[in-house]
Amino acid sequence: MDFSDAVVNGVPLVLLVMGLVEFSKKFGAKDLVCDALSMGLGLVFGFLYQLSTVGMPTDLTGWLGVVVYGLGLGLTTSGLWSVGTKALGRNCG
Repeated sequence: MDFSDAVVNGVPLVLLVMGLVEFSKKFGAKDLVCDALSMGLGLVFGFLYQLSTVGMPTDLTGWLGVVVYGLGLGLTTSGLWSVGTKALGRNCG
C-alpha cells in the first residue's frame, strides 16, 4: 500500500500517528500500549481519510476498501513504530 498520498493539510498521516504515539510517552505509555495506540490511531485516521477522499461507501466493496485502508495504515504505523524502537535499542517508555 502506498500511503504517500495520505496527507491532510500538508501533514502526512503516518508521521501524525507516530508523533501522537511519541507524545503519549509523556503520559507514561509503555510497550504494548504504544503498539496498540499506534494501530488504533492509524486505523481511525486511515478510516477517516478514506471517508473524506472517497466519500461514504454505498456497497460492500466500498466499505471493504475503507476498512482495508485503515487497517493498512494502522499496521504500517505500528510496524514502523516497532522497528524504530528496536533500531534505537529502546522501549516505548
